[in-house]
Amino acid sequence: MQSTVLVFLVLIFFAVFILSNAIKILSEYERGVIFRLGRLIATKGPGLILLIPIVDRMVKVSLRTVVLDVPPQDIITKDNVSIKVNAVVYFRVVQPQNAIVNVENFLYATSQLSQTTLRSILGQSELDELLSQRDKINQELQMIIDQHTEPWGIKVSNVEVKQIDLPVEMQRAMAKQAEAERERRAKVVHAEGEFQASQKLADAAGVIEKNPIALQLRYLQTLTEIASENNSTTVFPLPIDLLTPFLNGAKGKK
Repeated sequence: MQSTVLVFLVLIFFAVFILSNAIKILSEYERGVIFRLGRLIATKGPGLILLIPIVDRMVKVSLRTVVLDVPPQDIITKDNVSIKVNAVVYFRVVQPQNAIVNVENFLYATSQLSQTTLRSILGQSELDELLSQRDKINQELQMIIDQHTEPWGIKVSNVEVKQIDLPVEMQRAMAKQAEAERERRAKVVHAEGEFQASQKLADAAGVIEKNPIALQLRYLQTLTEIASENNSTTVFPLPIDLLTPFLNGAKGKK
């Protein structure tokens, strides 16, 4: 009786072992790469997967987008400026069998490839390009990394340069440059305003020359503006034209 129970327990244990190794359930975002005696036979999933125990081996691969943080890299730009740059890479597996068969560890390989590509591409650019043309550099990084990871069954969707750390001396120099640029623009704007004002004054002088009565109207307008203010002292402008007859008479007497 005891031997029968022992045999029954062994059979139950063996059945549970067989079922646990033969039945696999994959989520919607997972795929299973099936190897039979070391040979790739198929990629299955999602849902219920039946395997032959001991003979078949399955490797799970996630198809979700992976966000890879590239650690800060020491880079010397084309114009010999030492900077630290980090980035983030977005990619996903599109061919699970290639990601398992063609590369040993696709996550580690993609990380190392991203670091070396970041140093290579940014080292060929000048500092001004890195600061002003970041979208162009991101597209170039994405294209190069995607070309190298295509044989691994990986699609790189986006690469973004996150932060560029500049030396303190370079930050001070850029601040001085920005301040000098703002002063230059202010002087240019002031000069343009003076030039436009001189043009308007020249146009006004031309109008007055053609119509002398305009000078008298301007004179009366000035008196009106002075009278409207509560001033204890009033400056009364005297047109030169009124003094011309007296000046001419004095010269005739001499």
